[in-house]
Amino acid sequence: MSLSPVEGVALAEIESAGDGDAPQANRFVGRSPGQLAWARLKRDRTALVSGAMLVFLVLVALAVPLIQALYGVGPKEQFQNRLDGFGMPLGYAGGVTGEHWFGLEPALGRDIFIRMVHGLRTSLFIAFAAAVITAAIGVALGTLAGYLGGWVDAVINWVTDLTLAMPFLIIALALTPTVALRFYGQREAVPAYFQIGVLIGIFALFGWTSTARLVRGQVIALREREFVDAARASGAGLGHMLFRQLLPNVWAPILVSFSLAVPQYITSEAALSFIGVGLTDETPSFGRMIYRSLDYLQTDPAYVFFPGITIFALVLAFNLFGDALRDALDPKSSR
Repeated sequence: MSLSPVEGVALAEIESAGDGDAPQANRFVGRSPGQLAWARLKRDRTALVSGAMLVFLVLVALAVPLIQALYGVGPKEQFQNRLDGFGMPLGYAGGVTGEHWFGLEPALGRDIFIRMVHGLRTSLFIAFAAAVITAAIGVALGTLAGYLGGWVDAVINWVTDLTLAMPFLIIALALTPTVALRFYGQREAVPAYFQIGVLIGIFALFGWTSTARLVRGQVIALREREFVDAARASGAGLGHMLFRQLLPNVWAPILVSFSLAVPQYITSEAALSFIGVGLTDETPSFGRMIYRSLDYLQTDPAYVFFPGITIFALVLAFNLFGDALRDALDPKSSR
């Protein structure tokens, strides 16, 4: 259907007005705190790079069975025929070849790459499990202490101070072998799942205090707000007050605390395994690999380089992403 010149001009003006109103309307659309934090994260290059590295490492840890099947080598297989008379790997850079991407361990001849992949899975599982348990304990105790106050707050604060006063390393050195001897004899092999469970339990015993104090302070600041008084006046119960009114308003610091606790547990597990009270040599671990590599720093530096650089990259990525997440969740941040 043809239009007259006047009708055509009028239609063009209406369309241009509509096109001009659309951006104006979209410009003032409200966004939730989560959407604002996500927008800040997407603009942060450090967050994007560290987040991509973390996603890659987590996917590698989850795909351990598939990687082992494709690689064709197990973590306990030994290749003694590829070692010389002194137990050193044949070839360059610790025996790096197309079949053994990161070379072989001196003396035992085990493949370093596949043991690192298994060690990555072990470290991430221990760290995430410990972080979840400590966050749950800290959030529960901190919320109760901050909201109820009184003798409940006093008791929880006393337990928190007592836990903080305990020396973590000394108790871990004494508790880990004691628990193992309680269930297994001196000549019995301690299963890997038991060692992992003991480490998670030790981390949970000491790691909840920082989250509890953080949540307690946040809840104390919120419990006198108008929306809490309104919910209390309407007859809301304790569960509703804690889970529907208070916790949704403190999720940001809890999330940041969780993201920063994971690398702390990774390094703690490696340190305990390094000094011989964490995982044994039968279970692939970054700490045990670095400990065994100390005797070969001059003759085979590649042995300490690969696990050392991997755990360094893993912890650095977690710390950088945690810092970026804290900035993104801070409403006063300019990023």
